[in-house]
Amino acid sequence: MFRCRVSMMEARVDGKVALVTGASRGIGEAIAAGFLASGARGVVITSRRRENIEAAADRFAEPSRVAPVVARSDTEQGAALAVGVAIERFGACDVLVNNAGTNPGYGPLMEVDLGALKRTWDVNLLGPLLATRVAWDLWMGSHGGVVCNNASVGGRLPGQGMGAYNISKAALIYMTRHLAYELAPAVRVVGVAPGVVRTRLSRLLWEDEKAMSAVHPMGRIGEPLDVASAVVFLCSDQASWITGATLDVDGGIANASSYV
Repeated sequence: MFRCRVSMMEARVDGKVALVTGASRGIGEAIAAGFLASGARGVVITSRRRENIEAAADRFAEPSRVAPVVARSDTEQGAALAVGVAIERFGACDVLVNNAGTNPGYGPLMEVDLGALKRTWDVNLLGPLLATRVAWDLWMGSHGGVVCNNASVGGRLPGQGMGAYNISKAALIYMTRHLAYELAPAVRVVGVAPGVVRTRLSRLLWEDEKAMSAVHPMGRIGEPLDVASAVVFLCSDQASWITGATLDVDGGIANASSYV
């Protein structure tokens, strides 16, 4: 008879080193905190603004286990800097969470500014690919690891004015599947697809919180911790046979007809 101990089901990342992009606030900061609480040896957090990332680092209870890095998430140089800090400071880069995202390209696809559209796709899609390539070249290709991409329920469903963003996230969900195929068995590649979460990026969607909560079958919008908990599990050894999958962390909204 199989007997399951509670300890077997705890999502732990003991001794691992994680890199979380776009982690100066919101979901990224919550993910970094989740890794630390689950035993990570060290966590590198990035932002393109020094004041934001340094302020975030000061909020952690154990700043010695946190390395803030000023780096753009859509350049190979930024990725190389962040991965390099993880290896130099903590001796590894076991986990990469591609969390950084943006949405300046709001509006119908027939009218959206092409510069804003390019910026959206560069950060949301090219950035995760560049970071994964660098992590693979500098560490994971030889030592293994886990890559987790933060997509969106928008990659599953259309939404008014969200075309540029949603397309980038739909592509990220597919890229998760493809990279999982290419990098196995050394590296697992997984993802999460959050619904509307209480972050600054999605504020326009949840300002009418009562109405937005009613759209979610679970009756509330998400909190950063909801997503962070799922990411820690997917990056832990408890999920060692999961790769290529993107988990909906959305209060059931992917089963609804629309979300706006």
